Amino acid sequence: MASPKDDNLVYNIQLSSVGPGHVTVPDAVHHLRSMDLAMKLHYIKGVYWFSSQAVGGLSIKNISEATFSWFDEYYMTCGRLTRSEGRRPYIKCNDCGARFVEAQCDKTVDEWLGMEDFTSCNDLLVYHKPIGPELSFSPLIFLQATMFKCGGMSLGLSWPHILGDAFSASEFINRLGHYIAGLSLNEPPKLPKTPSKSKKRDNPAQSVKQPLSVKRVNPVGDLWVTETNCKMETISLHISPAQLSNLQSKISGENRNDFECLCAIIWQCIAKFRGEFEPQIVTIFKKGPSNQTGDWVPRNAQIISTVQAYFSVKEAGLTKLEVLLAERGKDEISEIEEVVERDNGVSDFVAYGARLTFVNLVDADMYGFELNGEKPKMVYYSLQGVGDEGAVVVLPARLEDSSGGKGRIVTVTLPKDEVLKLESEVMTCGLLLERELE
Repeated sequence: MASPKDDNLVYNIQLSSVGPGHVTVPDAVHHLRSMDLAMKLHYIKGVYWFSSQAVGGLSIKNISEATFSWFDEYYMTCGRLTRSEGRRPYIKCNDCGARFVEAQCDKTVDEWLGMEDFTSCNDLLVYHKPIGPELSFSPLIFLQATMFKCGGMSLGLSWPHILGDAFSASEFINRLGHYIAGLSLNEPPKLPKTPSKSKKRDNPAQSVKQPLSVKRVNPVGDLWVTETNCKMETISLHISPAQLSNLQSKISGENRNDFECLCAIIWQCIAKFRGEFEPQIVTIFKKGPSNQTGDWVPRNAQIISTVQAYFSVKEAGLTKLEVLLAERGKDEISEIEEVVERDNGVSDFVAYGARLTFVNLVDADMYGFELNGEKPKMVYYSLQGVGDEGAVVVLPARLEDSSGGKGRIVTVTLPKDEVLKLESEVMTCGLLLERELE
């Protein structure tokens, strides 16, 4: 299949810089915590599609102008990374700005969402460049506004995980909606001027237990890109409310969390084609309690745990796997923080894909970003920098049935040679898959 970039679907791309409307206090810095540094090689990409009715009389200029007040609140996202004398990265809040991208598309929003290669084309709506190789010149944030011929629009966000998790990223973009609507213009900034540093270990020489959920990788220097042993590819599973309800009832009953049900199915599918190398240890990412404070401070506060199966995953009942995922997770946050601090935040790690990874974003407020009081027609999030073991992300969807039941979007990133094998295994579930090349 030809690269979507060859089709000129998105064109007339223009880049500019945006930043805080007011000068940030001199010498302000943002100290990166241990968990931030553990996630530095990963990036989050989100796309929000809005109908022409939602866009209304808004122009790209209106959105660009709203970012100045928005970045007054989130000024650290407009800074630049640098290193201390000990080589530990931190952010200088020097108002260098984020990148604002304007683009056009000759399709309608509905035509785009209905394309067979919808997933593979979504990268065209998110302008993304990794951090480096010159840290002091690398913007942290890219925001792309693409106008469709119907008058609708998409907003694409490229967000470095070192700033915060996907819950922080979605809150960040939701706040932009407030500023576009003029709802936050008189609110004082809530972001503290001097974020606290990570706690130092009392005895750095003390041995640290290696967490199962992250993998140390060869030093990447100042170009923050994950090296993988093979080309990774992403497929999307679009699951209707009826499908979801049916899967839940077959596996564990309707009272169970659908996240664990979906992950149990995919875990077993992958185990079947990996044979003797089936993944018996998996990592789970989910929302942490400090994401619920309402202070809009970006942070990596997700809960990271591991689950180990002491039996054959490919031969186990799905209910057994679902219960294991739901009830047997071992929290590894402390171990991750300690292993990062042992090297003063200088070493490089991979978390997504170090083990087969399941990411629960169902509780993220991804449809909280509104234009003219209208929610997006669809929201899509994916991960960049996934390791060889692969990652599965479960997202909320706006698909609803007559009872108000919600559907799900599941993105699965695996080595390219495993994608067809996964497609074959999930065919019996009747799930719709689409591809995205990383």
